[in-house]
Amino acid sequence: MDPSTQSQGDARRVRIAVGSVMLEGNLNLPRDASGIILFAHGSGSSRHSPRNRYVAKLLNEGKLATLLVDLLTTEEEAVDLQTAQIRFDIGLLAQRLVGVTDWLTSHPDTRHLRVGYFGASTGAAAALVAAAERPKVVGAVVSRGGRPDLAGPVLGQVRAPTLLIVGGNDLQVIELNRWAFAQLRCEKQLVIVSGATHLFEEPGALDEVARLAREWFLSYLIATEERAIGTNT
Repeated sequence: MDPSTQSQGDARRVRIAVGSVMLEGNLNLPRDASGIILFAHGSGSSRHSPRNRYVAKLLNEGKLATLLVDLLTTEEEAVDLQTAQIRFDIGLLAQRLVGVTDWLTSHPDTRHLRVGYFGASTGAAAALVAAAERPKVVGAVVSRGGRPDLAGPVLGQVRAPTLLIVGGNDLQVIELNRWAFAQLRCEKQLVIVSGATHLFEEPGALDEVARLAREWFLSYLIATEERAIGTNT
């Protein structure tokens, strides 16, 4: 096992060097995984978020590996809890996400897997910026209750098929997602989950998010790869 990983049952705790910082993450590699989903948290969340862990579990059941990683260090999180400013530093978050993506493409256990991003809140904007920076690596993006509008002018540069999921009762975020959706020039879809609020805490709401995400990733990470292989045979 790579010295940067520590096994914890089915999951492995990983430490990833990005620039001058060391980021902590939880990597889960189901047997015969056909792709890997990198979670980008935002707005004070972390790899311990029960919502993202639940979605990750359902993705794992669909033979998709997952990496939940904290894009901020413990010290930065402490500052952000007081100021709520670092979580809106989309450039910093995207830079960290690109660094983790590069780690995935070089790590022996994951370098053969196509990469997808699952972003929440401000992490969704970081995911879109990072996807624009790594267009040949990132095959799909899903946003859950995200702020893709914060990616600004980069939205038009995104090439990865992008799914935006918003709660039907999250009215302000719906409008922000509609604006961002109009700026995207890639394969795209906007889905509004009826009756759901920002955190998708209503019964069945998070299951619907996971179902939509899993179908999107399997369609654009796996099916695309199989089509490419078929074309070359």
